[in-house]
Amino acid sequence: MTSATTAPADPTGYWVFGYGSLMWDPGFVHDAVHRAVLVGYHRQFCLYSYRYRGTRERPGLVLGLDRGGSCRGVVFRVPDHAVATTKAYLWERELDDYAYLPKLLTVRHSGGAVQAQAFVVDRRQPQYAGGLDVDAIAAIVAHGVGQRGSNVAYLENTLGHLRTLGIVDRGLERVAARVRALAESPLATPAAS
Repeated sequence: MTSATTAPADPTGYWVFGYGSLMWDPGFVHDAVHRAVLVGYHRQFCLYSYRYRGTRERPGLVLGLDRGGSCRGVVFRVPDHAVATTKAYLWERELDDYAYLPKLLTVRHSGGAVQAQAFVVDRRQPQYAGGLDVDAIAAIVAHGVGQRGSNVAYLENTLGHLRTLGIVDRGLERVAARVRALAESPLATPAAS
């Protein structure tokens, strides 16, 4: 998915915006995918993860769409026959811990604008971690490991897919640079068991 354009743009139908793991692991049938931009929200490590990328004892962080700025990612068009199944899947995947709110938001791509399903962070939830600076984020990401693997792998997968799409996310690049610096530090110690 280099250019992320696999079919003509059709503004009708059910669209889903991906900005994190949905970009490389959507898990649903789609018949079109395009690079896209969402204005009004930005991609941020802003949710503590106690299961997928961390534990209660050592939380990780996952990405969320938080208010302000803009976010570049991809938008998928779901064929009509797969809409109900896709919605059920997404609700189970994205809303199992109530940290996200489902919203239909306007997303722009090279063919125009579409209303796309997006999942934005719910700032009222106790897992919300929106006030962390880059050093605090990097320290958590560097050590988080959960059911779906390490927090570092999640960060690198996201950055790798963004780079493949020709998208630069300076915020995530800063986090990755700090995580690498922490790993190379002579003071770095293995995580306690």
